[in-house]
Amino acid sequence: MNRRDWCRGMAALPAAWALTKTLSAAADDRVVGGAAAKGKVLMPIGDATEVIDTFYPFFRLQEEGYEVVVAGPEARLYHLVTHEVPPGSAIPWDITQEGPGYHLKADIAFRDVKPAEYAGLFLSGGRAPEYLRYDKDLMRAVRHFFEAGKPVASVCHGVELAAAAGVLKGRKMTTVAKCALDITQCGGEYLDQPLVVDGRLVSCRTWHDYGTPFMRTFIGWLNGDKG
Repeated sequence: MNRRDWCRGMAALPAAWALTKTLSAAADDRVVGGAAAKGKVLMPIGDATEVIDTFYPFFRLQEEGYEVVVAGPEARLYHLVTHEVPPGSAIPWDITQEGPGYHLKADIAFRDVKPAEYAGLFLSGGRAPEYLRYDKDLMRAVRHFFEAGKPVASVCHGVELAAAAGVLKGRKMTTVAKCALDITQCGGEYLDQPLVVDGRLVSCRTWHDYGTPFMRTFIGWLNGDKG
């Protein structure tokens, strides 16, 4: 290579580098934007939301290409908990024992949620729904998903949010047995089954039922399945 060719090649490097950066950025946009490209799923949480109820769908939905928007009374860090009936206890437990779990940050406060922007709703369990159901902004959002016929998934105490929103009349649903009254007192039918599908509502009793087609059903609806 002579000096003239070498100089010409060096002069072309900045343009080639800029093109490479542009293509790389476009690829990155496709990867990063890909999560939001399939839509957003709203996941309400609060202090004492159950950790396994929450984290499995939180990551599974992202794996499928959806953006999971975590919402809370405020946009802050929340304390998640574990719930289980402890095995081998010297004194038997009739109800779940609560222990500390991981933490999860809410991206947005309930009052700032625009439910029309979301493709689906995931109602997680734990003790949090006991107080979250009094939030009027959250109740407004929950009603939107049912009234619009959008996919809704509920596990365990998540039923308390649907019940408080007044959307269970005439519906079939399952939940942890101690929450059956949240369905029946609101005009719904409680079924003690691992999985219940009613319209675009899919429910399971606890995270122990996640081995059923619970998430597959919910994701299928988000992806446009009609069945």
